[in-house]
Amino acid sequence: MNNIFIQLAIILGASSVLGYVVHKLKLPLLIAYLLVGLSLATVATFNLKDFEILHFLPEIGIAFVLFLVGMELDLREIRKLGKPILLASILQIIISSFAGFSIAGMLGFGTIESLYLGVGLSFSSTIVVIKLLLEKNDINSLYGKLSVGILLLEDLVAVMILLGMTVSPSLVNFGIQQAVPILAFVLKVLLLFGVTVVINRFILPKIFDEVSESAELLFLSAISWCFIYVAFSIFLGFSVVIGAFLAGIGLASSPYHYQIQGKVKPLRDFFVTLFFVYLGTQVNFSDILTVYPAIIAFTLYAVLAKPIIFLLVLGGFGFRKHTMFQTSVNLSNISEFSLIIMLVGLQMGAVSSSALTVIAVSLILSTIISSLMISRSGYVYKYIKSAIGFFERKNPHNLVEDTSSYDLSDHVVIIGSQQVGEALVKYFQKEGIKQLVLDFNPFQVEKLMAAKIPVVFGDMGDPEVLEILNLQNARMIISTVPDLADNKLLTEEIKDRKINAPLIVRAESVKQAKVLYKFGASYVYIPDVVSGELLVEMLKNHLNDKDYFKEREKIELEKLSKKTLAWE
Repeated sequence: MNNIFIQLAIILGASSVLGYVVHKLKLPLLIAYLLVGLSLATVATFNLKDFEILHFLPEIGIAFVLFLVGMELDLREIRKLGKPILLASILQIIISSFAGFSIAGMLGFGTIESLYLGVGLSFSSTIVVIKLLLEKNDINSLYGKLSVGILLLEDLVAVMILLGMTVSPSLVNFGIQQAVPILAFVLKVLLLFGVTVVINRFILPKIFDEVSESAELLFLSAISWCFIYVAFSIFLGFSVVIGAFLAGIGLASSPYHYQIQGKVKPLRDFFVTLFFVYLGTQVNFSDILTVYPAIIAFTLYAVLAKPIIFLLVLGGFGFRKHTMFQTSVNLSNISEFSLIIMLVGLQMGAVSSSALTVIAVSLILSTIISSLMISRSGYVYKYIKSAIGFFERKNPHNLVEDTSSYDLSDHVVIIGSQQVGEALVKYFQKEGIKQLVLDFNPFQVEKLMAAKIPVVFGDMGDPEVLEILNLQNARMIISTVPDLADNKLLTEEIKDRKINAPLIVRAESVKQAKVLYKFGASYVYIPDVVSGELLVEMLKNHLNDKDYFKEREKIELEKLSKKTLAWE
């Protein structure tokens, strides 16, 4: 069993077979991977210590996931949501740590073990949530941004705890580490983020401009950058998660990041499969019978009590109940960081294998339950949205605009104001046509408000938001959002309300376009097709107009450099 190819054959073969069954049941694939790991841990035929690929390859999967997430995020949006993210994260960690400590103490664990268990209970799984958000194409939704922001802040706290647990977590040892550990940590944080800012601004753009002529070299350079920065992060004593995320942030503003993402995603999927199989193998079944009350209590707390904490905090900031619900469901699990903290504690002799089993099994059970809830969140929400309304507050959140002052009749509704939506907003403003924009990007919303464009801050996946748009009196409804599920929801809502306004929606493929036409869309545009038509139209108008192309490079490059709404 020492042959790596035999190990891969067993793991990937079992994952494929069980993954097919899970897919047919319309469940998240990560459930299949966890079950494969549990099976390997149960079957005595295999000695998991011989499975070398489970010792180092899963962590590469974590790096790729966070690298891609870093490229997806606009930090300006996270800053705008900073207060709710900060307060929700810190309050939840404090409350859950105390609750876990109390539960463990009542169930017979010692003081130190209870402290470890309480801290372990307080973190949610970044890799699980991000993978599910990516599968649902919800990473850029409002609740997706809130979830990722909270998770990354929790990860930073977990890293600080891990650093505090170890005597010399860094390969860099100047003597100050032992004497003044807090000062050393602060200096390394400043160094890590300072280097990130300098490289992102002055070095990376030039490097990737040079290598972009070759797709293969561009891909290799991106992967190299990811691993170099992860190595630098580890060198300073930080985690793979933080290093990979910052490496992705460095490429977020690059014009080549979409091309890089397309190349990296298959690698990510392969390594992430191994990560979830590895998690499944961490269960020690011999301890389960003695600690099952703690496992049940921790699992129930993660899937029921944690979401309530997030509902209370986000409700206080005035988020709508759909956004609050989706965010809280995303965070109803236990983190892989919790397992790492327990493993370090076990190595230090501070906790027993029983405590490790409590976290490992609770992690797996909460992940499975949370995954089912996230994948079925739309159905769950329909049944409990009235109860979620208890947590909703009338609104201190300064981005939610009061639409009562708008003339909402014979107006055009535009959902999404970036890229295609930006051009539409500018056109309707120039022509004096009444419009109302829906967007979940706080940076975009502030730009629109400053330009006196009627705007609603919210997510089109939220049925309550659609009520605010006064769709029944709209002249036309245009969705520039690429998510198929959200566009299907929109077409269904319009059909159910018997709205006669033409509905224009976006699809990413011919197959999606057929689905949306079937659901009742008036017109479906596919960006690739439309771009070809626009190119033909431009050539018709300017084929013999040489002056048109003289300053084109400067004009078009200026357009490409704008990632957010700019008014000319």
